[in-house]
Amino acid sequence: MTAHKFHFQEINLIIYFPAKGNENREYPRYGVRYLNRTTRVSQTGKATSLEEALNKPEIRENYPHTVRYYLDSSGRGQTFAPEYLETRTIIGVKEFFRFLRDLEI
Repeated sequence: MTAHKFHFQEINLIIYFPAKGNENREYPRYGVRYLNRTTRVSQTGKATSLEEALNKPEIRENYPHTVRYYLDSSGRGQTFAPEYLETRTIIGVKEFFRFLRDLEI
């Protein structure tokens, strides 16, 4: 299985949902990993909760966000080229959870 990936376009931050391990959890408790592509900062140690990732100041303080969903990408750095499957503008956490429900994640 492939991980689900969400690119927060304006702040260049990616949140990764692992393919397994979140069954029977509510969205805020999902285990995720993230990468800020601008600063190269990621979560420390093991996965963090989605709630914690969405509470990062760069996300929390900069709504709305253009969020682009993809599964795989090619290239790194300047050649980063994901094949986006869907794009949405979200105005808050509830809107992001609605996006996840619509994608059946």
